[in-house]
Amino acid sequence: MSDPESRPIGFEMMEQGMAVSPQPPPPPEEIIYPPVGQNMDTSPLVSGNTQPIGFEDQVNPAHRDEVPSQRAKGHVSFSGISSGDEGNTNGQPKTKIAKDGTESDEYVPAVETLYFRDGVRRIDFVLAYNDTDADKKVNRRTMFENNLKKEGVELEYEERHKDKLKFVKIHCPWEVLISYAEVMSMKMPLAMNDLEDETTNCWSKCPTPFDLDEEYLPPVPDYFTAAFSRNRLDKFIVENKETFFSSAQRGLIAYQVLSRCTYEEASDKRKRKFGIKNLINSGVYQAAYPLHEGEYLSSHSLLTRGKSNDRHLLYETWAKPSRWYKYQPLDHIRTYFGEKIGIYFAWLGYYTALLLPAALIGLAVFIYGCVRLFDDTVGKEICDENGVGNFTMCPLCDVRCTYWKLKKSCTYSRATYIFDNEATVFFAGFMALWATFFHEMWKRKQAEIEYDWDVADFEQEENIRPEYEAQVSTTKKNPINQIEEPHVRFAQRICRFASSFITVVFMLCLVVAAAFGVIVYRVTVAAIFYSVDQEEISARANLITTITAAIINLIIIVILSWVYLQIATFLTNFEMPRTETEWEDSFTFKMFLFQFINHYSSIFYIAFFKGRFIGRPGAYNRQINFTRQEECDPAGCLIELCIQLGIVMVGKQSFNNFKEIILPKVMNWFKSRNVRKEEKQTLPRWEDDYNLAQMNKLGLFDEYLEMVIQFGFVTIFVSAFPLAPLFALLNNVIEVRLDAYKFVTQWRRPLAVRGQDIGIWFGILRGISTIAVMSNACIIGFTTEFIPKLVYVYGYSSNQTLTGYVDFSLSTFNVSQFEPESLPANNKSDVFGVVTNCRYRDFRSSELNKYNLQFWHVLTARLAFVIAFILLVFFLSWLIAYMVPDIPKGVKLQVLREKYLAKEAIMESESVRRRKERANSQPDEGSVNY
Repeated sequence: MSDPESRPIGFEMMEQGMAVSPQPPPPPEEIIYPPVGQNMDTSPLVSGNTQPIGFEDQVNPAHRDEVPSQRAKGHVSFSGISSGDEGNTNGQPKTKIAKDGTESDEYVPAVETLYFRDGVRRIDFVLAYNDTDADKKVNRRTMFENNLKKEGVELEYEERHKDKLKFVKIHCPWEVLISYAEVMSMKMPLAMNDLEDETTNCWSKCPTPFDLDEEYLPPVPDYFTAAFSRNRLDKFIVENKETFFSSAQRGLIAYQVLSRCTYEEASDKRKRKFGIKNLINSGVYQAAYPLHEGEYLSSHSLLTRGKSNDRHLLYETWAKPSRWYKYQPLDHIRTYFGEKIGIYFAWLGYYTALLLPAALIGLAVFIYGCVRLFDDTVGKEICDENGVGNFTMCPLCDVRCTYWKLKKSCTYSRATYIFDNEATVFFAGFMALWATFFHEMWKRKQAEIEYDWDVADFEQEENIRPEYEAQVSTTKKNPINQIEEPHVRFAQRICRFASSFITVVFMLCLVVAAAFGVIVYRVTVAAIFYSVDQEEISARANLITTITAAIINLIIIVILSWVYLQIATFLTNFEMPRTETEWEDSFTFKMFLFQFINHYSSIFYIAFFKGRFIGRPGAYNRQINFTRQEECDPAGCLIELCIQLGIVMVGKQSFNNFKEIILPKVMNWFKSRNVRKEEKQTLPRWEDDYNLAQMNKLGLFDEYLEMVIQFGFVTIFVSAFPLAPLFALLNNVIEVRLDAYKFVTQWRRPLAVRGQDIGIWFGILRGISTIAVMSNACIIGFTTEFIPKLVYVYGYSSNQTLTGYVDFSLSTFNVSQFEPESLPANNKSDVFGVVTNCRYRDFRSSELNKYNLQFWHVLTARLAFVIAFILLVFFLSWLIAYMVPDIPKGVKLQVLREKYLAKEAIMESESVRRRKERANSQPDEGSVNY
């Protein structure tokens, strides 16, 4: 269909639903050279026994991976095809051809890339294994391949001599393809889409530098489709059986056959072992993958000769770094990689595009803070050595810390103003509404994608997981189709979920304990740095502690993420989800719940807890580690929150980019380091792809998780770090092309699995947006100085300015009331003289050290602001959601039109059947009835 975009997390190597919807079958390409194994003199395309002049010993580069070429040296087949060529080790006649095209005594084996050696049957899947395996593995492999042949699948074998690595090429004949396509309810083309696109307007017709170049990237034709049925084959557009199913669809069908084929029989059906995934996990096979459609690089450009293959087209128009500013060819991505991957890139592109206004406004807020930096009255007072800056402050830790002057906080207070100013409040409200607008607009875009890519009903039609069928022994009649299906009893399901829930809670407690350990580290290290005699270190004790604690927290995040991944996978399998979508949703929820606490716990601590429960001089809270809790700077904790956000957000994204692009490159180089450059150019497609890195077993889960965690940084704490949308935008512009480059050049071709939407991730994003509204309201109300400044200006200032605010926000303490363990070991009387009173950050009376009236005024104003902010944003969010329809009008019309055509096709087919029955039931002329 037209225009582009996937559903939940992807676990592409797991058994899944259907592949991409088909493109219209192209006309057969002209064959320049005769098929391998056919003598030149018998080819109808070549007269005589010579090749075209100038190509005596060459193969057309444009057809290197589309038609049979010449076998590279060292790659010799060791078995025939499944139909049986035991007497011929090559599975084909030995054609002797010299470089001039004439027959020769020297045998040159034929090479194959995308086809069997006969040049006709396409390779739909490839299995690789080591020939030195033990007998048990050999037996399993033999039974597995024999059962594949019984399913109608055809096999052909190849060998790489240098390490005894062998390849099994798999081809699915037409009967296998149509039978599985019907079982999988693949949507196939029924008729051309004859509805006009109502979304076209004058603005969309204006050319921009971001548009794709249509001269070498034509739009994918738009079809009305219907679920495939062999009984109505004549109603579908079948111009050529070889091209009716795309290579992506053929690969997915082949994987379905591999996923259900048994390799170890047993009398009890539940104990039978089956599936290529289990064989790979047990080492029977080293790899299983569909083939890329050729090299992604070509000696000629797209403008001169066009694409060499679809992979080359995607690289030149999408994955090439120089194309970073272009729109994504989403329809072509979907055609080559499948709907699930296509929807991921559609969502990522849509999210990145909507980050642009947020990034620009966030940058404007940051610039505003920088411009007004030296006009800030509070900053001027703190930096005034002869005024407020000369206030003597109470020690920040027990014994080791001494008194200090407020002017030491000058740099800290100026940096805080950059993020803590009037514009921050506006930006926080804007981002809350932006999140709602993003969700509503994505729902509309997703509705278009679901229809255009024929996945609107995918989750209703999804097949049962093979693992579920193997594990479940009880059955129950499906009330919809009245067929007995595997079913887990309610009591058994409850027990499994309860066990899983207890384990998840335990792991979450472990994460909280790790975050608590970081808090203890902050308290201990801060006290050590404050006690250092060197002014340069003690003055920056809080900054050093914050940076080192953030780095340690980042390391803990990475380690615990790996540990919990293994646990979450085990627990999800233990719950026995029925379909792949249920498996993905359950796994995603567990992992995100863990990652949410893992990433955000330390940030929530700084934003809402640090400095809130420390007590006061003379009565400090020592319940944690029997020491004083750490305090915020007199300028507040906001700058520490900003530093923590910056390190965790940027550091995690940098680590992910390294893991996604640098690591696969290193692994690919390691695999092919012993292959000479000349050999690489002649490697067959299956071996070249084998040397590529394998896609993560969890598929797109890591990609989605990375972006959703980033979305949390952008929305939940944006009031503390207005530059977060800008950093996210820059990262995502790079991320889109890095992911594209990785999929096209560094990874084996993943399965083109189907997906309806982004799945449970959408609900998670909505939940994050709700948390973000409350979080930003509380950060502005309780963490920043915005509300206390408003109370002072309109309630206590004589001239309604901030002059005198610092003195207003600091309380006075008589040092004679210090606890013995709080007295500084060194009073530094030579610097401070005889200290009788010191100041600290709070609203208390100097006589009784109790909260004064100012505290209650400020607290009331904080609570009022939080409630008003939340209610206003929620109301405006509801209004946006109400005004924006979920499904565009054009999509509704197309859905109705497609249902009408499908209904007409069924009625016509039924009418033809009835006419045939009536014709057969009538007696022949001349017959006599007695």
